[in-house]
Amino acid sequence: MCTAATYKTNDHYFGRNLDYEISFREGVTVTPRNFVFDFRRMGQMKTHYAMIGMTSLGPDYPLYYDATNEKGLSMAGLNFPGSAVYQPADPVKDNVTPFEFIPWVLGQCATVAQARALMENMNMYKENFSEQMPLSPLHWMIADRDECIVAEPVAEGLKVYDDPVGVMTNNPAFDWHMTNLANYMSLSPADPVNAMAPGVELVRYSRGMGSLGLPGDLSSASRFVKAVFTRMNSLSGDSESESVSQFFHILGSVEQQKGCCKVDHGHEYTIYSSCCNTDKGIYYYTTYENSQITAVDMHRCDLDGDKLVSYPLVTGQQIHWQN
Repeated sequence: MCTAATYKTNDHYFGRNLDYEISFREGVTVTPRNFVFDFRRMGQMKTHYAMIGMTSLGPDYPLYYDATNEKGLSMAGLNFPGSAVYQPADPVKDNVTPFEFIPWVLGQCATVAQARALMENMNMYKENFSEQMPLSPLHWMIADRDECIVAEPVAEGLKVYDDPVGVMTNNPAFDWHMTNLANYMSLSPADPVNAMAPGVELVRYSRGMGSLGLPGDLSSASRFVKAVFTRMNSLSGDSESESVSQFFHILGSVEQQKGCCKVDHGHEYTIYSSCCNTDKGIYYYTTYENSQITAVDMHRCDLDGDKLVSYPLVTGQQIHWQN
């Protein structure tokens, strides 16, 4: 499964863990302003905002897992199995397939408010990318430096939720996760106060006891709570190095190690973690085997071009020897 989050110091940051059992040749891809998007039902988008993010490097089409455009608007698609419902085409709505959703929004929206307005007449309709690449069941986090929302395609249509905690995981639906947070409202980074038996002397035997009860398992519900607690209480300096480092520590609190989550076709693990400085257009990532942070700056590419620019992931461990 996956976890997405936002973070803000002087700049705004957006990223995610991609947790799955299979890699699909991921790479960082910059889509310049003049790359032509051919939408299945919405015609061509010949000019648009440039964007950078993680894609599958298979087809000559940017199948974005997560991305940020040049205006700082970001999106990430996360697994939503058993809950995502895509619709037949609707003749009176803007019919956009799930694999077109990120470029459709990021290509023409600079803010969450604009994205929300664009989605009001949007129908997420069911059409596979190809016979070999069927649709994945997804929901999406959308964020700028001031707002964060979650979009979930369900049987009733596309539901949009405000996301005041800047975190998203997987099933159940987002409103359930927000309700579930109430079970943990007593958690704190500070030492606990003896509210149970005020007249009894109870000795705190360890640091960190204010967070007793914080989940640590790999379920989406527990990762949501853990990521919210970590993000909401995170402290770092405002420099780029400190901010990026802290963001990866937030994601690291809910990363998955090989062997700990067995699924039908292997073991789920954190294939990559990403952190994009959405103000500067710099996309950072680590992979399971490479804990060194790698960066791609979209502004070092020709953003007025018409060809995709892709960078395969650096997956081998990079070790700095000191002797």
